[in-house]
Amino acid sequence: MICLVGFMGAGKSSALVEFEHRGLRTADADDLIESEVGCSIADYFDRHGEASFREIEQEVVLRALADPAIDALALGGGAVESPAIRKALKSDAHSVVLLEIPLEVAWRRAQNNRRPLARDRAGFAELLARRRPLYLEVADATIPATGRRTWQTALDPVLLLAELPAGTRMFWAASANGDYPVYVGHGLLGSALFGESGNALPGEGRSFCITDEAVGPLYRERIGPVAGTVEVPPGERAKNLSRAEQVLRELAVQGMTRADRIIALGGGVVGDLAGFCAATYQRGVPVAQVPTTLVAQVDSAYGGKTGVDLPEGKNYVGAFHLPSLVVADIDTLASLPESELSAGMAEVVKTALLAGGPLWAQVRDLEPGEMPGRADLIYACARYKCGVVAEDERDTGIRAALNLGHTVGHAIEAATSYSRYRHGEAVALGLLAALRLSDLPDLRAEVSDWNRRHGLPVGLDRSVEVEAVLGAIEKDKKRTAEGVGFVLLEAPGEPLVGRRVAPDKVRQAVEELIS
Repeated sequence: MICLVGFMGAGKSSALVEFEHRGLRTADADDLIESEVGCSIADYFDRHGEASFREIEQEVVLRALADPAIDALALGGGAVESPAIRKALKSDAHSVVLLEIPLEVAWRRAQNNRRPLARDRAGFAELLARRRPLYLEVADATIPATGRRTWQTALDPVLLLAELPAGTRMFWAASANGDYPVYVGHGLLGSALFGESGNALPGEGRSFCITDEAVGPLYRERIGPVAGTVEVPPGERAKNLSRAEQVLRELAVQGMTRADRIIALGGGVVGDLAGFCAATYQRGVPVAQVPTTLVAQVDSAYGGKTGVDLPEGKNYVGAFHLPSLVVADIDTLASLPESELSAGMAEVVKTALLAGGPLWAQVRDLEPGEMPGRADLIYACARYKCGVVAEDERDTGIRAALNLGHTVGHAIEAATSYSRYRHGEAVALGLLAALRLSDLPDLRAEVSDWNRRHGLPVGLDRSVEVEAVLGAIEKDKKRTAEGVGFVLLEAPGEPLVGRRVAPDKVRQAVEELIS
């Protein structure tokens, strides 16, 4: 059974119409309750109070959840406050879909209806804040409550959840220039997502796989039939214009057309390179990102930034090209060497520092080696990034916060010819520099200790030249006529974007990494 949850005004009842159009048998819990009590919910509230209503609601909802004659059920906004209902929703027999709605939109919609709990805005906001974590606790899928058009597009990806391994979670990544589904879970490669019929891959054409020589032999056979494959050497050195030209020409030789799609199977390098090729091949073809590294699963696979490196700097040539699908199969992390997993932890702690709140609390307490089994944290990191991208897809404002640690990190990579440090290792060092520039010594010490426990570097090799790193910072691709802007932190969850820092302070932060 598909169960729709969400705050009042999210449009759960309206969404049921789309399920009815697909021939599903639907029920609205509010209608069932009104039939049970013989009056409207508003009248029942007025006569008997909320406590009595919640008792009736729990009884009716639990009965409906066990009814085999119902395929899709819309629950009232407060139903998730019942522990018994939350327990029932977590059954493998149910796919729970959260319709997520911003406070302002919910309040505006609630004023158009007679809702007992929407009479005072402050209390309304407090109620949403109390219920939001409960919605997220039970949700297998999260869809923005932006109207019928979103539901029409997202319906098939939601229905596909029932065919996927238990525990799979999905969210709808929305932005100004396109929306796409993101699936996170175990056993997704070889699943119905890549079936020969009814799969989630974009478009009606053929698939062409871009992968690397290490990942391809492991997983290529599990992404469905492909019309062609291009393999590149693993590592950052494969991410350049000459390699992109080779890939594009090979796609042309293999007969790829504008009606076809690219599947990017691999880590961040493959995702960036394949995304760039998808953006430029015959002026653009769809790309499905299938990240197989921790860095890619928590960060780089999302948001549509694609590109290749120049000798002058990392990602100097690129394009914004949103994926049409992202599939993060956590099981692929088992094939990674420990050093590669450790490198990925830098993006995890970076995201947690930016998000603050519960995510930072969970990540700071992570035990070494625990992350590959934490699909919930990978999902949370991915959702956070996509939420930022939705506000600023073209990287002109708040999205720049995602570069926390990257200005110095990219400079370290460039200064060492992309051969001494993995991307995540360089970012880990960049985070320490950013926290020093933020004048947060206690937090820097905590993150340094966290890095050490999780196998990340806490200092630069003494062979690295400070001047080379400083020179690379000055060439940062995000610089403006006013200079290089750094991302700093006021505190976890409070990023500061585009901050100018005195050159001597930057030098001190870099030198401290070597001392």
